[in-house]
Amino acid sequence: MQPRTLALSAASGAAAVLCALTLAPTALAQKPGTRAAAEFVVSEAQFDQMFPGRNSVYSYSGLTAALNAYPGFTNTGSDTVKKQEAAAFLANVSHETGGLVHVVEQNTANYPHYCDATQPYGCPAGDDEYYGRGPVQLSWNFNYKAAGDALGIDLLNNPDMVQNDASVAWKTGLWYWNTQSGPGTMTPHDAMVDGAGFGETIRAINGSLECDGGNPAQVQSRIDKYRQFTQLLGVEPGGDLSC
Repeated sequence: MQPRTLALSAASGAAAVLCALTLAPTALAQKPGTRAAAEFVVSEAQFDQMFPGRNSVYSYSGLTAALNAYPGFTNTGSDTVKKQEAAAFLANVSHETGGLVHVVEQNTANYPHYCDATQPYGCPAGDDEYYGRGPVQLSWNFNYKAAGDALGIDLLNNPDMVQNDASVAWKTGLWYWNTQSGPGTMTPHDAMVDGAGFGETIRAINGSLECDGGNPAQVQSRIDKYRQFTQLLGVEPGGDLSC
């Protein structure tokens, strides 16, 4: 397992954290299903309330089009659990991107650092092309390769798709959420559907720097956003919110 690093960026008022993922390419996507946009537990009006100033790349239609990649996402368990998972995912990506404002990593000085030349496939798009993009700020050539392989998209050779194609951007976020545990012990999806609580989603995303007292202000920021979104969706947030 590769280590996980962060890229910091100013956003969402004073500052917000943009995460650069450094994860081993281990998990594959679920087979595409047949979910319709109408089945998503967050309506377009609610999505607009959550993200009034979002970048146009983060469209509602792009998100609903991406749902088929992971049919279990917000589609497992009770209606309450489904809405809690949606709120948890959207709260975390809101925190990562300053309210879905930032599509790419803001610190351009980091861009040349995300090419792991030891990988046999190298960095065919260019050494400085694997910087953080999308709702989970997908970073590093090996993560573009892993996410692309899982999703059936050649992201290694075409990393710009993550910042230019709304559905692809959202799919990379869902790939991480549903298949990667990061510094945690379970995927964020499993944390929500198995009852571990929102705190375990934080641990899976950025636990090595934020959890166990590492950065309580960032943890609280995620929790506050999760509480806001669950309230908007009309469900209780549940327990174990912190990590």
